[in-house]
Amino acid sequence: MTLRQLRYIDMIAKRGSLTAAAEALFVTQPSLTAALRELEQELGITLFLRSRKGLTLTPAGEEFLGYARQILDQVSLVEQRYTGEARGRRHFCVSSQHYSFAVEAFVALLNAYGGSQYEFHMRETETYRILEDVAKVRSEIGVLYRNQFNAAVLQRNFQEMKLSFTPICRVKPHVFLGTQHPLTKKAEISMEDLRDYPRLSYEQGQHNSFYFSEEIQSAAESDKDIVVCDRATLFNLLIGMNGYTICSGIINTELNGENIVARPLAVDDYMELGYVLPKERPTSDLTLAYIDLLRQFVR
Repeated sequence: MTLRQLRYIDMIAKRGSLTAAAEALFVTQPSLTAALRELEQELGITLFLRSRKGLTLTPAGEEFLGYARQILDQVSLVEQRYTGEARGRRHFCVSSQHYSFAVEAFVALLNAYGGSQYEFHMRETETYRILEDVAKVRSEIGVLYRNQFNAAVLQRNFQEMKLSFTPICRVKPHVFLGTQHPLTKKAEISMEDLRDYPRLSYEQGQHNSFYFSEEIQSAAESDKDIVVCDRATLFNLLIGMNGYTICSGIINTELNGENIVARPLAVDDYMELGYVLPKERPTSDLTLAYIDLLRQFVR
C-alpha cells in the first residue's frame, strides 16, 4: 500500500468515475485502474461497486477511505510543517442545514488550514442528505438540530447509518423577519401572531417529512407556505413578502445583511444544535478543528 494509491482512492471516491479521477490526477485511466485493482487484491476487499452511473463505495470501501483520509491529512500536516507547503490540494467537506455559524466556522477553517491549494465543499442541503453525505463519505461532518419532536426519528436514522450526534448548545426558537415587518415591534412573537403571514421553509426533497424539516413547529397549520432551496432566496422573500421563518436565532449580519432580525418565539420548545460523525471511522484533524470553530461561532 502506498500514499499514491491512497490519493488515487480518495480522488475516485470524490469524482465517482475513473475517467474524471484520472483527469484530476493527471494520470492515464489504465494506470489508475491498475492501481485500484492492486490495492483491492492486497487488502482482500472490494472498494467500489461498478455500475453504468459510475463508481460508488462499498461499506468496506467507506470504512477504508475514512482511515485513508486520516493518513493523507497527517501527511499533509507533516509536509506543511517541514517544507512550508502541503503537497497537493487539501480536501474537506461539510454538509449542513442553513446556519450562518456553520459557514463562519467553515471560512475560519479555510483561512487557517487551506494553504495555497485546496478544495473545500460547504453543502447547505436537505436534512436527510446531510446524513447520507456523512454515512457515504461525501462529507466529513454534518451540522443539524434535533428537538423533542424529531429526536426519535433522527436517532433511528443515526443507528441505521452508524452515525453519532453530539450536541453543541441548546437555543430557544426564534423567528427571522425583515426589519420592516410589523411584528418586529414585539419583544416576543406567538404562533397566533404569525397566522396571517407567509411561512418560509427549506425544501426537503423526497424525504419531505415533518421530522426532517429544518424549521420547528413545521406541523402547525399555515394558509400561506413558500418553500425554497437556498438561504439568499429565503431572506429576499422574508423582506419582499413580509414572510417569516422559524430558526435558531443565531444570525451574522456580515453574511446575512442588516435587513433581517430575530425575535423569540413563544413556544415550549428548543433547538439542540450539534454535529453528526460516522461511528466507525476516525475523525481527521481538519474535522476536529472545524468542531472547535463551530463551538466558537455558536453564539
